[in-house]
Amino acid sequence: MKKRILFLFCCIWLTSFVKAQDTTQVESDTITDNAILFPESMTGELSNLLRDWQIDLTVNDEECSRGANVLFPDSVYISRLHSMPTVMELSFNSVVKRYIEMYASRRREQVSYMLALGDYYFPLFEQALDREGLPLELKYLPVIESALNPVAVSRAGATGLWQFMLRTGKGYGLEVNSLVDERRDPYKATEAAVRYLKDLYTIYQDWNLVIAAYNCGPGNVNKAIARSGGKRDYWGIYYHLPRETRGYVPAFIAANYIMQYYADHNICPAYVHASVSALDTVQVNERMHLSQISAVLEISVEELRRLNPQFRKDVIPGNFKPYALVLPSEKMYAFVDREGEILAYNRNIYHPHRTNTENYLNGGMVSGDAGGENIYYRVKRGDNLSTIARRNGISLAQLKSWNGLKSDRIGIGKQLVVGKKPIPATSTGKEQQTAQLSENGDVEIINQYYRVRKGDTLGKIAQQHGVRVSQLQAWNSLRSTRIQIGDRLIVQQDAVQRPKEEPAEQEYKRAEDTPRGSNIIATYLKEQVERAERQGNQ
Repeated sequence: MKKRILFLFCCIWLTSFVKAQDTTQVESDTITDNAILFPESMTGELSNLLRDWQIDLTVNDEECSRGANVLFPDSVYISRLHSMPTVMELSFNSVVKRYIEMYASRRREQVSYMLALGDYYFPLFEQALDREGLPLELKYLPVIESALNPVAVSRAGATGLWQFMLRTGKGYGLEVNSLVDERRDPYKATEAAVRYLKDLYTIYQDWNLVIAAYNCGPGNVNKAIARSGGKRDYWGIYYHLPRETRGYVPAFIAANYIMQYYADHNICPAYVHASVSALDTVQVNERMHLSQISAVLEISVEELRRLNPQFRKDVIPGNFKPYALVLPSEKMYAFVDREGEILAYNRNIYHPHRTNTENYLNGGMVSGDAGGENIYYRVKRGDNLSTIARRNGISLAQLKSWNGLKSDRIGIGKQLVVGKKPIPATSTGKEQQTAQLSENGDVEIINQYYRVRKGDTLGKIAQQHGVRVSQLQAWNSLRSTRIQIGDRLIVQQDAVQRPKEEPAEQEYKRAEDTPRGSNIIATYLKEQVERAERQGNQ
């Protein structure tokens, strides 16, 4: 009897042990992970993002009610994710829930700003994705990659909205050099990202694996597949992936959720304050600094940077190849009309890069007022000596000294020397250079120069060049026949008719014919302005 009772007890214990093992096995299949690393876009300081976005954003309380976060049971999250019209699988588990609650609670203010930014970024993303037949829900990838920050740079060096590494970006045709980084160009980077995602899908045929590979690279995903015994399911290889990538797909699912159901969590989109109704693109063919454009067109450097984040040092190379510059539409026509003025504005300050330093090697360095070829400027209505000096990067004293001015009074149309250029050394002592314009600006006076050598006299120089001594004196403002070795004399003058400039209408026509680039935020800003006007009329 005792043996039977002992045997029965053992059977009950063994059965309980087996059930416990089965339960443990089931629980082990449930994704629970406290060791994941959150994407950098979810850990950065909001103040840094606001600085990088460079947009005046404030909370808008008119279209939704703000309040504390609302927590929902798991069944609600499951139902909402399952009902979303997506090609990609948006499944729910405890890790996904953690990301949803992070966006809805601790990062809710960031979500508010990203909703406003997304109003003009997401249509751009959707257009590129739709053109290649990719799921439109991939438009939320930059939310977790960069928090919609076009100048974001990760600890590993990934850059831009889509966080391209240098090698990958160049592999997909993005230009990256010291002055230009097209990984920061919203339009071009989006086109490259779409091609990259399409290539990854060709490899994996599973969108969760695709975005995992987008984050950590195909090599790490392939290793995880091998370690899992060949499973080609993201959740099946979850624990074999790098820690940061484990949270990448859950964060993507949560981003899709929060961008759809933000109002249910009492999150309101921020409102963009902007006076710009439309944007346009103009091609720049010469080296130009954003500060030059800012000063002449009266547009802030911050706005130019926001519209053109690809110019990493505020310099448009120009001379290498044409570059697209995005401007508010009303400034584009002013740019075409005043491009010459922009190029000349403080050129010596913003472009100190010298093209030729041969004179330094030959001992012919020109500095200060000592010789050199004159650079001229014709005085216009509204000009004064101080502004002319500032525009050309010289002091007021220099300007007055070069032009023999004893007061600050100047007349409209007067031609002033505003700079000096080094004179290239030549074996004959001669060179030809445009010196000045006629009073009406229709004729260019071309001066032939000669450098005085040892043994030269004014009479000898006049005889050599077939001119009279009196002509040399008049051309060079000489009161006597005394000259010194090294003096640079005009020995011949020729008048050349200048071609007539095209009317301004032609310049505008050329601007309209120029291919236009990305109009990233034009539609959104226009809608915002129209909405503000409607509200003001109510």
